[in-house]
Amino acid sequence: MPDYYDISDILMEDEAVSVVFHVGANGVGLLDPGTETNSVEKGAKIDLPFWLAHELCRRRAVSITIPSCFGQKMKKDVQADAACVDLGTRYPYFYEFGCKLFPLVGDKSMGPFLRHTFASRYKEMLSKSHTASLNAIPKFVLRLSKEEYQLFEAARSSMVEFKKWRVRDLGLMKTTIVGHKRKTDLH
Repeated sequence: MPDYYDISDILMEDEAVSVVFHVGANGVGLLDPGTETNSVEKGAKIDLPFWLAHELCRRRAVSITIPSCFGQKMKKDVQADAACVDLGTRYPYFYEFGCKLFPLVGDKSMGPFLRHTFASRYKEMLSKSHTASLNAIPKFVLRLSKEEYQLFEAARSSMVEFKKWRVRDLGLMKTTIVGHKRKTDLH
C-alpha cells in the first residue's frame, strides 16, 4: 500500500510508462498530445504517469508496455557488470518501480531480474559502505538507486557506530576496600 505522504512514493509513481488503450475513451484527449480531438482511440499508444496507468490497467482499459529500464538492453548491461550500471541518474526508483510494475505487465523474468540486480550490486555497496569516508561522497554513490542509497547510508552509519563502540572508553570503576583487614588470631 503506498504511503500517501511519502514524497519518494509520489515521485516514483510519477514515472512515465507507455500504455496501449484497449478501449476508446472520450474526454481524455489531453492525455495524448498528438491528437486534435478530445478522445483517445482504441489501440492508441500514449505515455502516462504510472499512477494513472496502474488504475487504468486494473480496470482493463490499457496494457502497460515494459519500460526500457527492464528491457533486454538493460538485462544485458546488468549481466555484464551490474555494479557499473547507473541507476541513480537514469532510474532512481528502480526496485520499487519494478516491484509495482511486475504484477501488471505479466513478464515472469522481471522478478528474478530485480533480485539478481540487487544481489549483484549489494555486495559491492556493502563493502564500500564499510570503507567510505564520512566527509567525502564516493563516486559510485551517484550510481545507486534511492533504495540502494538508503541501505548504503544505514550500513555506513552502523559502521561508524561500531567503530565508536570498539574504541570507547570503558570507564571502569575502581573499587575501594571497605572495612579493615581482618587480623587472624593465632593463640
